[in-house]
Amino acid sequence: MHRKLRLSAILAIFCCGIMLVSCGSFGKNNNKAGKSSTTGWNYNDPNYGGFNVTKATTQKTGPGLVPIEGGTFTMGATQENVYYEWDNTPRQVTVSSFYMDQTEVSNLDYLEYIFWLNRIYGSDYPEMITKALPDTMVWRNSMSYNEPMVEIYFRHPAYRDYPVVGVSWLQANDYALWRSDRVNEMLLIEAGVLKFDDGQNSENFFTTDGYLAGTYTGVVAEGKKNVKMEDGIILPKYRLPTEAEWEYAALALIGNSTGESIKDRKVYPWNSDGLRSQDKNYMGSFMANFKRGNGDYMGVAGSLNDGAAFPAPVISYWPNDFGLYNMAGNVSEWVLDVYRPLSFEDFSDQNPYRGNAENLNYRDGDYMSTIQNDWNNKEDIDYTSQMYDYGKTTLISDHSRVIKGGSWADGPYYLSPSVRRYMDENEGSATVGFRCAMNMIGAAVKK
Repeated sequence: MHRKLRLSAILAIFCCGIMLVSCGSFGKNNNKAGKSSTTGWNYNDPNYGGFNVTKATTQKTGPGLVPIEGGTFTMGATQENVYYEWDNTPRQVTVSSFYMDQTEVSNLDYLEYIFWLNRIYGSDYPEMITKALPDTMVWRNSMSYNEPMVEIYFRHPAYRDYPVVGVSWLQANDYALWRSDRVNEMLLIEAGVLKFDDGQNSENFFTTDGYLAGTYTGVVAEGKKNVKMEDGIILPKYRLPTEAEWEYAALALIGNSTGESIKDRKVYPWNSDGLRSQDKNYMGSFMANFKRGNGDYMGVAGSLNDGAAFPAPVISYWPNDFGLYNMAGNVSEWVLDVYRPLSFEDFSDQNPYRGNAENLNYRDGDYMSTIQNDWNNKEDIDYTSQMYDYGKTTLISDHSRVIKGGSWADGPYYLSPSVRRYMDENEGSATVGFRCAMNMIGAAVKK
């Protein structure tokens, strides 16, 4: 009898606990009732203060982007450096979920940007267009007949789906900001908040920051008020990916196993250490666009080759397990980070990044970073400038930015996502393009 009573009491407490948890959870998350579970005041009711709560709780996927589910992975070298340098120590890090362009930014994408700049700035500030144009002279080679590429690669329709090149790191960042504004402007138009403003000019045009600050009003739809970030319509800014994000997305370990894949050390973005397809339907086909050896950029006519003497269209070959194209070969890509040897060696193991003002020169190998340094020395000495004497003892400076991935002109070694090189942020190259990324807000998994 006592056992039955004890069992009944336990069941009653258990059920009561479930009811309390359930009711508590329901009260906190149920906005359908239109009433605050903490104050009892109505949501979206002008008679009771008008506190607005949008129904949208998830972030839209911006045009061109695919969700990259974050996780932990071993970042860094997967094979011996061909120059016997050691600037890429393997280390385990975690990358938060984010969005990434499925393809490299194409000539067509960039031409749309130039068109908009012409429409807004063309008559008043033509230098704005000149500043943004790719450097087509990157195709010129003193001992090669590349004049057709100099003259037509960027603008001819035959190349519109090919990656834009000759764009500096600074230009790529400007493009990303412009894209952010155009996407958010269209989202507001589609939401019926704004109407298309054909009267925009160099003195008055839509920017996301300007709109949120109230300095740009535009053509507001009748009966509509300005949208705020809390309304869930406006997206975060497009940007270049960090080096860690780019490498993580390129490796795409999500497709490697059903369990933990932390220790997996893929050499390439595909699940093979070879450069040709193992699929029976495409057996022997190249997985990427690269240089096989001296004088061999595409193979023998009529035989198995990568089909491109220069870049190939942005949707070529096979996507990796995240659905991203050309994460090896075609063109190398700019990322956000400033380059330093042994980057991340003493950095955060979560979302590592060198580029914030406070960490630009942190533990970058100069005298100030070594254990021999006298930390009591109060002299105001710029040790970084002494160590990185740009143009004299090194080509590394605070303007050196990391580029990732091999290109159409690189050998197989550079196709590994782990390989890192650098270039000055003001320079462009016929072998370097870029793609954009975006922060993922809220849940780590995009349903």
